[in-house]
Amino acid sequence: MKRVAVVDYGLGNLRSVTRGLERAGADVRLTSDPEEVLAADRVVLPGVGAFHEGMAQLRPLVESIQQAVGSIPVLGICLGMQMLLESSEEHGRHQGLGLVPGEVCAFPRVPGYKVPHMGWNTIRVEQPDDPLLDGLPLETHVYFVHSYYARTGPAERLCTTDYICSFSSVVRSKNAWGVQFHPEKSSSVGLRILENFIGRC
Repeated sequence: MKRVAVVDYGLGNLRSVTRGLERAGADVRLTSDPEEVLAADRVVLPGVGAFHEGMAQLRPLVESIQQAVGSIPVLGICLGMQMLLESSEEHGRHQGLGLVPGEVCAFPRVPGYKVPHMGWNTIRVEQPDDPLLDGLPLETHVYFVHSYYARTGPAERLCTTDYICSFSSVVRSKNAWGVQFHPEKSSSVGLRILENFIGRC
């Protein structure tokens, strides 16, 4: 059974993420200990809230996460995915972990569209050979809650979603993966993604 460290930095729906990973077959350790992060088989960085607050809370663990990704698969969820990127324009310009090339941008204000983007929407698989997406159809529905979106290059973009604009909804660079949606709230599709992260990535 893979030991998965879920990073606890004071932000995020940790209980639902932990339960989702346990259903997917993981031995979950909720931790804020850098050594436990580095000793894990997999690392999950969850999160909800504002980017700059997340990075401030995460500061004591930044070095261990950046070190871990050299040899351990890391998965960012929602805000956790956004923090994997290089920067965000939420509440000013802020630096991210820099593990995935790209930036976090605000949705444009368009009549008829509400922000945050909340509810079920489609992800379109752009790179079906990636192990995180094994067994998924080329289009499927997952559950989103977010006010900012990820802009990456095509090499890092595993899936796209349309809401106001087209954005990267699943990303990857080397050992760092990120999903903008909540797999733990995305029924069987989300469970498959978590199973793939634990068993295939």
